[in-house]
Amino acid sequence: MSTFDNREQGFESKFAHDEELRFKATARRNKLLGLWAADKLGLAGEEAAAYAKEVVRSDFEEAGDEDVFRKIRGDFDNGKVEQSDHQIRRTMDELMHTAIDQIQKGE
Repeated sequence: MSTFDNREQGFESKFAHDEELRFKATARRNKLLGLWAADKLGLAGEEAAAYAKEVVRSDFEEAGDEDVFRKIRGDFDNGKVEQSDHQIRRTMDELMHTAIDQIQKGE
């Protein structure tokens, strides 16, 4: 194998690894976001855990974060929870950092 082939294989492996980590971090962020939203909606215990799973599943509707945002925004509107779009998006960003930290620490 040539040096170029080795480099190409290395880049492909890194890309696959990075994509796997991104998927895991996004799924974890969505679970944390679901638990945060559940608390705001007055859910606890099994109801909160079930709601968090709904939020994780909502991310499979389309690429990107808009499907998750719409789920939270709609549920907050229906539940009369006062949170601005900015607050929801800021929490999504903060929880993504938390999820990445947790994964890197092996939690």
